[in-house]
Amino acid sequence: MAIRVVVVDDHAVVRSGIKLLLDSHEDIEVVGEAGNAKDAIFRVREQTPDVILLDLVMPGEGGIEVLPKLLKEAPDAKVLVLSMEDDPSYVREAFAAGASGYVLKEAADEEVVAAIRDIASGGSYVHPTLGARMVAADAADRAAAEADPLSDREREILRLLALGHTNQEIAKMLFISVRTAETHRAHIMQKLRLGTRAELVRHALAQGLLDDPDAP
Repeated sequence: MAIRVVVVDDHAVVRSGIKLLLDSHEDIEVVGEAGNAKDAIFRVREQTPDVILLDLVMPGEGGIEVLPKLLKEAPDAKVLVLSMEDDPSYVREAFAAGASGYVLKEAADEEVVAAIRDIASGGSYVHPTLGARMVAADAADRAAAEADPLSDREREILRLLALGHTNQEIAKMLFISVRTAETHRAHIMQKLRLGTRAELVRHALAQGLLDDPDAP
C-alpha cells in the first residue's frame, strides 16, 4: 500500500512541487494539502495520513504549535518537518513536539522521499548536516555543564554564601523561603562536591564570583 501523505505549507507553489515529486513514486500518494494550521487539522482529521509533511513557519499558528494537534487527530501518523530553519534548536523543539523527522527545504528531492519512507516505517530522520551540528552542540553543552554545573540562581546564592550571608539573609535578599535557600545550598555543595564553607569560598574566588562590584 502507498504511504499516504498530507502536505502542509503556506506556499501553494511549494505544495505543488512537493506533490509532483511525491506522486512520481508509486509507493507514495499525496492525499491532502493545507496552507495553514486550521486547514491542516481538518485535512489530517479527514484523511488520517501515514505521514504529515509540515512546514514550521506559517501565518498565524506555526508548525510547532499545531504539531501536537495534528497528532491528536491522527495518532498513528508520523510528522516530517520540512523547513528552512537550520538551527539545531529548531530540530530539538520539533522532536520534543512529536516530530519523527526534520529535513531542510534545500535538501535534494530524493532525500525528502527517503525521509518519508524512513519515518513511515517507524524510523526517524534528520538532515545529515543538522545531525552533525546537533552532535557538536550537545558536546559543547555537556562540556559547559561539566565545567560549571550550577544554574544562574545557584551561582548567585554561592556568591552570597561566600560573602558570608546566612540562609535567612539570602532568603530575604532573593525573596525566597529559608527552606528554598537551604535546598539551593545543599545542591551547590553536592554538585561541587564541597564539604565546608571554606571550600565554598575558595571555589567562588576561583570562579571570579566575588569580583562583582555590585555585590552586597
